[in-house]
Amino acid sequence: MNLSFFDQFSSPSLLGIPLILVATLLPALLLPSPNNRWITGRLSVLQLWLINLITKQLMIPLDKKGHKWALILTSLMLFILLTNLLGLLPYTFTPTTQLSMNLALAFPIWLATLLTGLRNQPSVSLGHLLPEGTPTPLIPALILIETTSLLIRPLALGVRLTANLTAGHLLIQLISTATTVLFSTMPAISFLTLIILFLLTILEVAVAMIQAYVFVLLLSLYLQENI
Repeated sequence: MNLSFFDQFSSPSLLGIPLILVATLLPALLLPSPNNRWITGRLSVLQLWLINLITKQLMIPLDKKGHKWALILTSLMLFILLTNLLGLLPYTFTPTTQLSMNLALAFPIWLATLLTGLRNQPSVSLGHLLPEGTPTPLIPALILIETTSLLIRPLALGVRLTANLTAGHLLIQLISTATTVLFSTMPAISFLTLIILFLLTILEVAVAMIQAYVFVLLLSLYLQENI
């Protein structure tokens, strides 16, 4: 049976049951559960330090009104980060390479930030659709353009995350396939591609972390506009 390069992005199933739910629940199993050694364990201390660092970075663009969103934003970033990193392991499935999955993560929070702005400060939120000092003939066109740019924000978030992870996984598979094929005929070239594969894997780890941060950071910036 011949497999294409894109088969790795299809959701696996067992006895006809999709396993994407298992893949999305696995990152939560890596977090510590409360017990008497919550602070004493080195791994728990490291995880708490990382969570504290992430929370501080995400709260920088927000004022005090937005700090109540810290739990949601930090949890979302940890989920995306762990999912992206687990997807780099061999024989694993990455749910965040699915556009539907990323849209399901982006759309509800984006909509919540938008509704928050419309409820708390409707005039300011609607004022973003029309820049100050706009000539009268351009008002209808600018309102249409700004409304379109506002509505495609969750789509842009989902497409950005999907495209970056999909491209990285395809590059890793292409180079690993070339390394295997060239090993028997041209060992020197195969060793060179193996080095490139190692460097690319390090790059993909960085991309997985950066994309998770950018995804949640943009959501926090959208939130700041509406509070």
